[in-house]
Amino acid sequence: MAHLIPSGKDFIKFLPDFLFVSIILPIFAKTYKWGYMEQQADIRWIQRYANYHKACGRLLEVTEGDRYIEDLSELELEGLVQRFEYTFELSWKVMQDLLLYKGYEFMLGPNGTIKMAFEDGLITDHDGWRKMAKSRNTLSHVYDEEEVLPIIRLIYSDYAPLLKQLDELLGDLSNNQDYNKI
Repeated sequence: MAHLIPSGKDFIKFLPDFLFVSIILPIFAKTYKWGYMEQQADIRWIQRYANYHKACGRLLEVTEGDRYIEDLSELELEGLVQRFEYTFELSWKVMQDLLLYKGYEFMLGPNGTIKMAFEDGLITDHDGWRKMAKSRNTLSHVYDEEEVLPIIRLIYSDYAPLLKQLDELLGDLSNNQDYNKI
């Protein structure tokens, strides 16, 4: 059975990916201005998708695994919440990158991205994604287990399937030559 929070050597392998995706890449991406770097910015969505795919897989290990919410320890629940948070962050960022690659102009950030992704057809359940974004924001400010448990139930029942659906669609698009050329 897979552990929710990597330990030992696995933690050391996990931490650089997380830090790179959440801190270094966004800063570095703003410096894409010349030649080769500018070309790489065009396919940034594929690079971010690779990280999203890994994160989504880690979340699904838990939600599609053989353990129920009631079977998870407090530490495992916290790990699940953290996996959900960074998977959601990567989800809207990879959609934003893809929409920019397609040439759309829209308000950047999760709300504008979710709206445009729905209009483009990347996602089909706009209300589900808005609810997921609201839950993500709530988790950042709530520490009471009674408020977190309903969101964890939604991660299992609603949010993980939406994230998986996006992962499958993006996987297909990343293999489509029209979406991955510079």
